[in-house]
Amino acid sequence: MSVPTDHPFAFDPTYGYSLEALQALRAPEAPEGFDAFWAGRYQRALEVKPKPQRRVSALSHPAWQVEEIHFTSTDRVRIGGWLLTPRSGEIRRGIVVGHGYGGREAPDFDYPVTDAALLFPCFRGMSKSPHPPISGNAVWHVLHHIEKPDQYVIGGCVEDLFVSVSALLQLFPALEGQIGYSGISFGGGIGALGIPFDPRIDRGFLEVPTFGNRPLWLTLPSTGSAASVQIYRKTHPGVDEALRFFDAATAATRITVPMLVAPARFDPAVAPPCQFSVANAVPQKFNETFILDAGHFDYPDAATQHNLLSEKVRTFFGDP
Repeated sequence: MSVPTDHPFAFDPTYGYSLEALQALRAPEAPEGFDAFWAGRYQRALEVKPKPQRRVSALSHPAWQVEEIHFTSTDRVRIGGWLLTPRSGEIRRGIVVGHGYGGREAPDFDYPVTDAALLFPCFRGMSKSPHPPISGNAVWHVLHHIEKPDQYVIGGCVEDLFVSVSALLQLFPALEGQIGYSGISFGGGIGALGIPFDPRIDRGFLEVPTFGNRPLWLTLPSTGSAASVQIYRKTHPGVDEALRFFDAATAATRITVPMLVAPARFDPAVAPPCQFSVANAVPQKFNETFILDAGHFDYPDAATQHNLLSEKVRTFFGDP
């Protein structure tokens, strides 16, 4: 296994960090009012009655019953997505599965946990959850009300995570205490922000999570959403202070449940120092880290590493 060296980017997606340097990174200090801000967002989400509605999907799978699902989130945003339940066997837990910044066009039928109710919501503005004037394009989505912490779309997406848990528990009340969260890239950042403040989530898996260590995130070259914010920041320096409330690494220091985090050493879309800042921030007694050679990039050992990671995810969520 080795970090890629041949790539088409105009910058080095390792950013010159050795593994030791990545593992030494720490989360930025929280701004005053950080915990109260997120506790308030959680309470706001708890007041919502999601009223989930299900219907049989046009998609089908031999192992899963596939349904489309819609429910109401905060700000009366209508969230769409999919619900997978096993065709046979007992449902032992629920998992909310977040998506990357490309949105989601279908559920992950190859998700490695088979004894769970899997909820695949599309966060507000994206894919099956359109909500104008929020753009479905990540380039613009990430900028929506960025200088207004109480209105910033990322905070709304974290509330969508909270309400997704409410919807899953409304459908399967027996799963209380057995609800996990799983997210990649954008969904990983949303999970790191939300998990510490929702006591109903008992464990989480984050792969190549974004939004960590915002001071670095705002300066390191990227092909992902950070690039949009960096361009905007040139004429709107106020984003620096606002984004302190949306630092996934800062939030991760508050996590008190078991976590599996998979950061990558090479990643052109989400800078590895930002990913490792999230992974390192999770208190050690709750933290298992699985290091990937690369993220958002194809590489020779990708299939092998992701097969190993899938097995980790399966056992982490307790699939027998």
